[in-house]
Amino acid sequence: MPAARRTPLTRERVVAAAIELADANGAAGVTMRAVAAAVGVEAMSLYHHVRGREALLDAMVDAVFAEIELPDPRAEWRTAMRQRAESAHTVLLRHRWAVGLMDSRTNPGVATLRHHDAVLGSLRSAGFSVVGAAHAVSLIDSYLYGFVLQELSLPFMNGGEVAEVAGGILAGIEPGDFPHLTEIATEHAMQPGYDYAAEFQHGLALILGALEPEG
Repeated sequence: MPAARRTPLTRERVVAAAIELADANGAAGVTMRAVAAAVGVEAMSLYHHVRGREALLDAMVDAVFAEIELPDPRAEWRTAMRQRAESAHTVLLRHRWAVGLMDSRTNPGVATLRHHDAVLGSLRSAGFSVVGAAHAVSLIDSYLYGFVLQELSLPFMNGGEVAEVAGGILAGIEPGDFPHLTEIATEHAMQPGYDYAAEFQHGLALILGALEPEG
C-alpha cells in the first residue's frame, strides 16, 4: 500500500498556521517551534519559507491587511472610507492579536502597501491634498484602532453581559451617587438590544462628516 502523500509545506501554509495559533493564543503564542508542530515539521524546515519569527509576523500582518476590503475607487469617498473602516473593524475583531502590530512592522508586505495606497488614493481622488490625506488617514485609523483596542478590553461581549456587569456595578453604589453613570447605564447600556459595537458606527459617522477636502 503506497504511503500517504504529505501536503507540501508552503509559505502560505506556514503563515495560515501562525495566524491560527495567534487567533487562539495571541501573538506571544506564535513561536517557530509551535508553528512547526502545527504543520507537522521540524522547526528548521520553516526557515525555507520565512527568515525567522519577525519575518513571520510581517507576513501575518500582511495577510490580515489582505482580508480588509479596499476602498472602492468608484464610490463616493465617504462611502469608501466607511466601508473600508467597517471591514477593518470586523477583521481586527476576528484577529484580536493584530491591532497592536498593524502599524509596527518595518518590512510591510505587498497587501499592506496596496491597502494604504488605495486608502490614500481614494482621498486624493476626492480632492484632499497630500497633507490633508495624511491627516485624514491618521484621524480615521487612530479612531479605528483605538476603538478596537477598547472593545477588546471590555469585560462583556454582548448586551446581556453588559446588563449583568452594569447591574453589578450599580448594586455596589449608594442611590444618588454617580447620577450620570447610573443614568447612562439604566437608560442606555442596560436597555434591550444595546450593542456597544453600534458606538463605532456613530463615531465613524461624526469623523467622516467633519472631514472635507481642502479644495
